[in-house]
Amino acid sequence: MARNISPRCKICRRTGDKLFLKGNRCASDKCAFEKRPFPPGQKSKMRRSKLSNYGIQLREKQRVRKSYGILEKQFKLYFKKAEQKKGVTGTNLLRLLELRLDNIIFRLGFALSRNNARQLVRHSFFSVNGKKVNIPSYLVKEGDVIEIRNNEKREKVIKDNIELTQSRENVEWLEVDEKILKGIVKRVPEREDISEAIQEHFIIELYSK
Repeated sequence: MARNISPRCKICRRTGDKLFLKGNRCASDKCAFEKRPFPPGQKSKMRRSKLSNYGIQLREKQRVRKSYGILEKQFKLYFKKAEQKKGVTGTNLLRLLELRLDNIIFRLGFALSRNNARQLVRHSFFSVNGKKVNIPSYLVKEGDVIEIRNNEKREKVIKDNIELTQSRENVEWLEVDEKILKGIVKRVPEREDISEAIQEHFIIELYSK
């Protein structure tokens, strides 16, 4: 399976925004973006110039795509699927991204970052409605139950992660029981449930050309 293996901190510096790709490290004084808030490479401090409309649209698309850890081809497929659904295309797109299993694991606090969540899913840590699922892009639905597959080592990893993510913002459309390590999708997310400063209209404009 194709995946992005670029250094995480360089991705944030290149997009010009902190994407929290390394979980708690990004909130610490070790964050490379805070130490060097300019693009990577020689003479990079002099390279940041005013962006054109196309540049702004492209940067927003890249920022969202890399934040969720999705490659270009798959992101475009999500956009096409969002266009075909009823409702606002931008909201449909964000909803599809939020309903990915790896993002759900991250939102529940079972993983330190989306990249960490993707790794845990691929290693078959979780079941959905009692069935093992090891596909990070699996789209969950309203009412789905996500549980840790019974294993002491897996449970210890998740409990340690929960300890480290206690300060994370609660997600109203998800329900989590930290004692039995179970999460439930109470409903599909609405636009106001997504707190990140995403300007999805730039993405729509970019793909509409």
